[in-house]
Amino acid sequence: MFRAHTPIIELQHMVFCTDTTINFYCNYPLEHKIAAYRFHIERMFTLPLGEEQRQVEWESIKQMERNNNYPINLLQKLKQRIQRKLSHPTLPSKNSDTKWTTFTDSTPQIKKITNIFKQTNVKIAYKTNNTILRLTRPTTNTPIPPHANSGVYALTCNTWKQVYVGQTGRSLKLRYQEHIRYIKNNNPQSAYALHVLQNRHEYGPLNQTMHLLKPINSTSSLIPYERFYIQSLHQGKKLIPEQSPGDPNPLFQLSLTLTTPPT
Repeated sequence: MFRAHTPIIELQHMVFCTDTTINFYCNYPLEHKIAAYRFHIERMFTLPLGEEQRQVEWESIKQMERNNNYPINLLQKLKQRIQRKLSHPTLPSKNSDTKWTTFTDSTPQIKKITNIFKQTNVKIAYKTNNTILRLTRPTTNTPIPPHANSGVYALTCNTWKQVYVGQTGRSLKLRYQEHIRYIKNNNPQSAYALHVLQNRHEYGPLNQTMHLLKPINSTSSLIPYERFYIQSLHQGKKLIPEQSPGDPNPLFQLSLTLTTPPT
């Protein structure tokens, strides 16, 4: 009579941990900093390790904690929370309707907001926009059409080839449409509309009639630059007679004498 003996194989689980994690002094959310430690502690409890092996692994995790400047009691509290969670698992509710939302910042103000939702079905996750894909993606600089800018512009009379100078804080296209509406409604509210209606001159489409002289975003600079170009074009006899040049500015005159008009 023969008896077969099954060899007993003892499996020893050795958990390897890197000594490099997010340093405690780095400007990251605390959830990000302790994520690696949470993973190692949960794995320490879930793997079939003996007490001695589990203690060795715990010492290894604590060494990582010391190497990365974490407070002494931080992992101890995290370990206790994970141990309680694993020993008393909560069954998922059948009626739970969990929703997730993300934040891209971790300031104290954001923490106060997220704490409001801790006891609700809304879960919070953090993300960053500084991803490798975003940082290495080629930039596409789409040029802005000139007539989408604001600033100082010139409207040309197609008959006399003289110009009207104006300024707008909106897009040039909108301002051009207003001038054309004045002409079509026989309403000379601008010097350009008065010139066209009074002399029965011709005007052209936007891209042929209106030209951007100086793109300006600051509203406080619109009038000074407008006055400069009016004086400059009036001096060159290119301004329509319906537009009053006003009194000449000595500073503008000095600039026109020494340099060309700014671009």
